[in-house]
Amino acid sequence: MAAPGRQAGAEPRDGGAVPAGAGEVPEDMKMATYTHGQPSPSVEDAKLRRPMVIEILEKKIEYLRKEKTLNIYGTAIFGTTASFSGVLANFIFRHCFKVKHDALKTYASLTTLPFLSTVVAYKLFVTDALYSGNISKENCVLRSSLIGIVCGVIYPSALAFTKNGRLAVKYHTVPLPPKGRVLHYWLMLCQTEIKAMVIPLVFQTVVGVFNGLQHYATFESTLEKAVYED
Repeated sequence: MAAPGRQAGAEPRDGGAVPAGAGEVPEDMKMATYTHGQPSPSVEDAKLRRPMVIEILEKKIEYLRKEKTLNIYGTAIFGTTASFSGVLANFIFRHCFKVKHDALKTYASLTTLPFLSTVVAYKLFVTDALYSGNISKENCVLRSSLIGIVCGVIYPSALAFTKNGRLAVKYHTVPLPPKGRVLHYWLMLCQTEIKAMVIPLVFQTVVGVFNGLQHYATFESTLEKAVYED
């Protein structure tokens, strides 16, 4: 009979007892309190990394600007040498065909067209190929030298030959060629003077090789610096 009374009296004590873990704050509430009063490590890292990223981007832009400036200068010099080759070819063929008409027109076209053709061809076959990564050092030099030969010697010579040949036929400055041997006649007419085009041929080849080597070295140096900064 005493046992039930003891159990009944024990119930209020049990009801007023505090559980062992009731006074502790849950872990998620602790983290919430911590993160609310103090910035998280990811935010601090982002704040620290932002100036570094901006600095790296500025250095990359500066490297690319220098590489682009050198590329523009090299291509412009390459095109200018092709223009001088065109002027020389025009002078030679005008002398061979004894043409004295439309001097300004022929010299203007023989100056601008070789320059533009060299610049465009170099950008398409060398510069764009370097940026795409589909060209080696030897291939870069070979392409540059071939552009110098084709756009700086062969194209100006053919252009000067056709323009001044038409003027010679138009103004009858030289005897007309016999039928069936037109090309042979014109070549024999200027075979001595045309040998002077060997000078721009050698010069354009040397300039093409040098420009290709310098452009490739500049591009590789810029790429290595950009990778190193990363």
